[in-house]
Amino acid sequence: MRRAETMVHQVLYRALVSTKWLAESVRAGKLGPGLRVLDASWYSPGTREARKEYLERHVPGASFFDIEECRNTALPYEMMLPSEAHFADYVGRLGISNQTHVVVYDGDNLGCFYAPRVWWMFRVFGHRTVSVLNGGFRNWLKEGHPVTSEPSRPEPAVFKATLDRSLLKTYEQVLENLESKRFQLVDSRSQGRYLGTEPEPDAVGLDPGHIRGSVNMPFMDFLTADGFEKSPEELRAMFEAKKVNLAQPLIAMCRKGVTACHIALAAYLCGKPDVAVYDGSWSEWFRRAPPETRVSQWKREKA
Repeated sequence: MRRAETMVHQVLYRALVSTKWLAESVRAGKLGPGLRVLDASWYSPGTREARKEYLERHVPGASFFDIEECRNTALPYEMMLPSEAHFADYVGRLGISNQTHVVVYDGDNLGCFYAPRVWWMFRVFGHRTVSVLNGGFRNWLKEGHPVTSEPSRPEPAVFKATLDRSLLKTYEQVLENLESKRFQLVDSRSQGRYLGTEPEPDAVGLDPGHIRGSVNMPFMDFLTADGFEKSPEELRAMFEAKKVNLAQPLIAMCRKGVTACHIALAAYLCGKPDVAVYDGSWSEWFRRAPPETRVSQWKREKA
């Protein structure tokens, strides 16, 4: 019984907040130790400059969450989780304590790209009161809400991070799962990259393709054309259409563990808060796993 109660308690925390709610909170002067806003934008090198855009305009009171600074750079794979101490120190400097409600957004044209990764990072480090801004900065601007170029200087806080291993999967666990099939494995990359008919963007020495037995649910499909998250009913129907059973264990993956978090968020909105993310994802799998575990239509051009 106790387990069921905890699940309900977890589900009740809202994973999304509206632009209207945030605009009212900003206007009412509620931003502070109890409510912090983070701009978690990241763009491919040579496209847009996230930090520069933050300095030009952001939600008043928002801090810039630099995912490049808050990751484990010692590993050769992309965007790996930092240690508990690193994360705690980083978010503490942004004025976030264990009592803070954190709202994350990004400026991507899709409406939401990197924000769910930061939402999941807080959750994997034991922080439940975290939400994604539904519609993102794109809709914040479109609706005419206030922006500022003034950098935020939050009072540093103390954050204690406790890694929740149930929300994280390692290479070894995913490899073992190929035999045990305890978890369903869902890949959030585009269909072309999953099948191996399109290259991995900006990647050196990384062919496209997928892990044998994984199901493809491209993350863009969870968003409406206007950049909002689809309704729980629509999301549930999408999982059903792919024969993904939300009553059973689920691992999400992508190329580097970022858009996989969109699967975790979509499942959470359907009442399933326990989706684990394979942090190394395809970036690690391609380099480490036995070739027979990889499926791809990719044909390397003969030199």
